[in-house]
Amino acid sequence: MTEREHTLADPLGDWLDDAVARLRDGRAVRRDFGEGGRLHVDRLLPFLCVHIAEDREQPVARDIAQANAAYLLAPTMVAAVTIIERIGRVIKERLGMFIVLEFAELESDDPPAKDAPFLPPFLIEVVTGTRPSEQMAAKALVETAATIEGKFRTPHVTLVSRDPDPAASGKRLAIDFPHLTVRFAPIYCEPGTRRIYPQLRERLVASMFDAGLRAVAAFARAKSDKLPLPTHRAFGRKAFVDAVVRADRGIDEIASSFDFLLAVTPINAESAWAEFASNGFSRSPRLYYRPLTLQIETAKRKLFSLGFEHLEDPLLYALYREKQQEVDLQLSMISAREARTFVELGRALYGPVEAELLDTACAILAQTAAAGDAKPIAEDRRDCHYIRERAQAMVAAYRRQSADFTASIELRDDLPAGLLVSRGQLLIARSSALDAGRVEALLNHEVGVHLLTYFNGSAQGLRIFRSGLAGYEGMQEGLAVFAEYLSAGMTPERLRVLAARVVGCASMLDGALFSETYRLLTDGHGFAASEAFNITLRIYRGGGLVKDAIYLRGLMQLLDHLAAGGSLEPFWMGKIAASHFAAIQELNLRGLLGPAAIRPIFLDDVKAGDRLQRAHRGMTPLDMVAD
Repeated sequence: MTEREHTLADPLGDWLDDAVARLRDGRAVRRDFGEGGRLHVDRLLPFLCVHIAEDREQPVARDIAQANAAYLLAPTMVAAVTIIERIGRVIKERLGMFIVLEFAELESDDPPAKDAPFLPPFLIEVVTGTRPSEQMAAKALVETAATIEGKFRTPHVTLVSRDPDPAASGKRLAIDFPHLTVRFAPIYCEPGTRRIYPQLRERLVASMFDAGLRAVAAFARAKSDKLPLPTHRAFGRKAFVDAVVRADRGIDEIASSFDFLLAVTPINAESAWAEFASNGFSRSPRLYYRPLTLQIETAKRKLFSLGFEHLEDPLLYALYREKQQEVDLQLSMISAREARTFVELGRALYGPVEAELLDTACAILAQTAAAGDAKPIAEDRRDCHYIRERAQAMVAAYRRQSADFTASIELRDDLPAGLLVSRGQLLIARSSALDAGRVEALLNHEVGVHLLTYFNGSAQGLRIFRSGLAGYEGMQEGLAVFAEYLSAGMTPERLRVLAARVVGCASMLDGALFSETYRLLTDGHGFAASEAFNITLRIYRGGGLVKDAIYLRGLMQLLDHLAAGGSLEPFWMGKIAASHFAAIQELNLRGLLGPAAIRPIFLDDVKAGDRLQRAHRGMTPLDMVAD
């Protein structure tokens, strides 16, 4: 043993006894020691992921190990063996099984084959013992690792039996527990320079982390059929480190420092309509916007100063990186208000109008053309004061479920006719007037979905679930429109508006002027002048905002989800997208997400249950107005 190894091994007893006692009691352990060493066990689990630093920097192997709920970063082999022996005995006593996964990097990226058709494969070496449970774990790891995509390079995975010779113990962990060693080529580095390929590094960490958990799950199943294990990802973390809280608070502070929709919504809708009408509907009206109280450059500096490298959780890392990119796009759009780049930034944020979506919108308009001739009866309209009273009653009903539902309601003069949710606040334009039969449905849209998911997301512990995971808006709006249907408030006129927004967005993206899109809606699809103006105004706000296409798109995605047997329940937990379902399920299994604290009151209606069952059997948007 070297002098350094003696120095590191001696002080372990000072805290290792306490760590062992905590594990015996079923408590978590997180302890830094020695030269960069750390033991982290967030609960009793049948494995420990290990990385031994020794004298060579291996950043990805380290990241893979510490992504796990139970890991050891050891500065030397001696320290690792000492800790593993003590910890392993306790876990095996408590759970009846224990396996070690050691992650390391090969010295160099030497391709195992030179005749590959494109780029040579990269080597992953899995070393295992002869125990059946080890072999099962190794097989699962090899099968998963073989599917890793290394950016045009496929993995070449080899399975090697561990050398039984005691003389080899100096080169490996000399422990008597089931043990896999995984070594991989450092393909995340540029050859010759050691500069990092960031995306490749992230992909490698996430893929090897997943392969390791699959190996642990196979090991556990081989040892016992009594361990409840719905998925290998259930072995992930059930607690997040302080770095997650800091990143979450940081990104929420920036996202909460501005309201994107208010920033790009004109404040002169009524005078703009008068101006547009006075010039014969031929010239685009002048639109005015709120002065920005936000310094875009400062916000972006703060945004990209947030560090995600210490989150120790690949899933949370991916969610926060996606959100960071989305907030960056929103800030760029606000800074580009009324500039030509605004439209293209919006296309990047919300996507284009797909051919299938446009075809569906055109079909809706064609098949509901007769509804366009219906004229609202004046005495059946409700003004902003009535809407506010009904909103206050609905908020009070939700507050009876939870005192944390602290939504506020405000009448505004600087908004186009309609309702808008800004974080925990419902804003109602004073010019709003709704058909009496649409009031409750629209409030269920705004209060029962947008505000409810904001406050449920706030209760999750991580604020990203209230500000919204990246890309959540499409499914959120689809869910809100579906709430109108469940509330018996979906009318042909409402569906026509949603379809017209898609057609108008497609027109705008094709380069049409404000007046051209307006005439497309009036002359081409039979919309009344004021309604066509309101739709067009929404589409051209900020310089051309494609966001309004997401309502019908999100509704179609939700209907597909329900027809495939999907549930609405995960959507009430916070503001999430359908693409995050797997992530939400994993976080739920790991105990990092709880059930929705508040449930939509519109689901309590028996007829709403019947409508939901019809959606599960399969339906189109047009079927919603036939009910």
